[in-house]
Amino acid sequence: MKPSFWYRLDLWARRLTPVGLTLLLLIINIIPFQVPGFARVVPLFALIAVHHWATYEPELMPVYAVFAVGVLQDMLSGVPLGINTLVFLAVYGTVVWQRRFFVGKSFMITWLGFAVVGAAAMLMSWILMSAFHMALVDPEALLYQYLLTLGFFPLLAWGFLRWQQAFLKAD
Repeated sequence: MKPSFWYRLDLWARRLTPVGLTLLLLIINIIPFQVPGFARVVPLFALIAVHHWATYEPELMPVYAVFAVGVLQDMLSGVPLGINTLVFLAVYGTVVWQRRFFVGKSFMITWLGFAVVGAAAMLMSWILMSAFHMALVDPEALLYQYLLTLGFFPLLAWGFLRWQQAFLKAD
């Protein structure tokens, strides 16, 4: 018997939620706050999402979605086009490549893994920004951005795991 339209629609909506949540975090990421200098150090919520979904549900966050998220992040944040795209794709590729190391480990190992991957991502971002501007960019803002991103990781990872348990494992 063919599944009903509503069942297929529900399944389709569930499968789109990782990309949808990542896009929502990206939009939250670019909301202007009236805090001087905050835009330079705002945590990269989309990077956390890319890392999480690449680890636990890579089939629901395909590489073309990561590419689109990166391009959108570049366009909305004012970063030269391609920088976040390359960084997000590198993070995605690294995490998918090392996925068996992350899956099934304790949260502390996952957080440590994100700390290493995130540090490499920020270093890559700094190198690309410096190459784009043909001058060494002050890394202080990226360091603060990295630390804030690392600090928000537990909260977002917890939320993503709850979302997975509640909505994605029901199909």
